[in-house]
Amino acid sequence: MSPINYNSHYIDSNDIKAVVSTLKGPRITQGFKVKEFEKKLSKKFKCKYCSVVSSGTAALHLTAISLGFKKKDVIISSPLTFLAGANSVNYCGAQPVFVDIDPETQNLDPKKLEKKIQSLRNKNEKVKAVIATDYAGHPCDWKSLKKLSLKYNFYLINDNCHAIGAKYFKDIGYAAKYADVVIHSYHAVKNITTGEGGSVLTNNKKIYDKIEILRNHGLVNIKKKSFNKNWPFEMRYLGYNYRITDFQCALGITQLAKLEKFLIKRKKIAKIYFQKLRNIKNLKVPSVKENIDHSFHLFPIQIDFKKQRFNKSQFISYFKKRKINLQVHYFPIHMQPYYKKKFKFKKNDFLNSVKFYESAISLPIFYELKKSDINKVVNLIKKKLNN
Repeated sequence: MSPINYNSHYIDSNDIKAVVSTLKGPRITQGFKVKEFEKKLSKKFKCKYCSVVSSGTAALHLTAISLGFKKKDVIISSPLTFLAGANSVNYCGAQPVFVDIDPETQNLDPKKLEKKIQSLRNKNEKVKAVIATDYAGHPCDWKSLKKLSLKYNFYLINDNCHAIGAKYFKDIGYAAKYADVVIHSYHAVKNITTGEGGSVLTNNKKIYDKIEILRNHGLVNIKKKSFNKNWPFEMRYLGYNYRITDFQCALGITQLAKLEKFLIKRKKIAKIYFQKLRNIKNLKVPSVKENIDHSFHLFPIQIDFKKQRFNKSQFISYFKKRKINLQVHYFPIHMQPYYKKKFKFKKNDFLNSVKFYESAISLPIFYELKKSDINKVVNLIKKKLNN
């Protein structure tokens, strides 16, 4: 029997046909499928511009460069997210600063954010940008974050990688509505996939134009007379090869067409977990705020391991022996050796994030997960906690 993982991609015959057709075509990179995918993403998520790139990390890095992150710039994010955002800040020599999470949603806490901004201003340090992650698929308090960005004049970046297809006040296009830049990842376990891949979505043409150049080595196609008659390109910036292939975009197009179907299944799985786990002692299921349509990229439960006869590692091992691979999202960034050493962070600097990490377990949730597998997971949880 194959193991049950915490998440998994789904590929059907339409996906395969689209990829094979592109592979048999005249161009497998820098072709028409890239633009087609970008147009469909822009339409679906209600933004003016979209640039697809090789990964979500590439999207974050290009955003950091396009917004001009540099030494001494302060960039705020949550410590409870993947490393890519903070790493992108480091790539540019800027200063990553963390603000703790709301313990109910695990998203960046706007009240704590404002206090941090005011504290920094008292030291004559200005916040250049805030990167807010829609953790697990639950949108942040974007109305409050937008008010703060206008009040204190900083760029607002939505790390939307978990929340592809989520809605905020019934709007699937909320991300580009409130944030200056929106980041997507199409990694294999995300709500839609291109294998690896990502995109930058924005309504700001200047940001879009720069990212278009930066993702392609910093080269600009010169329509007028060029200094090099035989090669009509000029390198304007130090850019990168962050391009994505056409066959990946062909997969992205067919995956995007199935997004609603994927979301319906994820919500059904989440509903079962809510029904069967909600009233178990020493276990907490995720919170979903009013006016939120959660995309359930993750389903993280919290267990009070201090009241159990086993620790978190033993709990994970118990499931692994039964071919169920649970996961943890995330080990807080400020506790990572690199960040502790370079920026002198201490474990208890962000207590809400640490407490969540110590109790959090991500349960399996993906399109092909069977009801019998869900029941197996639930029954093992009940059995283990009752013991």
